[in-house]
Amino acid sequence: MSIAKQHELHKRRFGRNVGLGLVLAAFIVIVFGMTVVKVTNGNFSAALQGNAQVQNGN
Repeated sequence: MSIAKQHELHKRRFGRNVGLGLVLAAFIVIVFGMTVVKVTNGNFSAALQGNAQVQNGN
């Protein structure tokens, strides 16, 4: 822990970094969700059943 008081500029920069991190995380979640929907064609139960059939060898 430093003795010097943190400058106001660093506080603002930290706030911007947190905001940018949240925006990037939201973008990643949106892209991942779109990828899942595209791969499964929106039918999650059929995708899960198809995956189980492939693993069982049917």
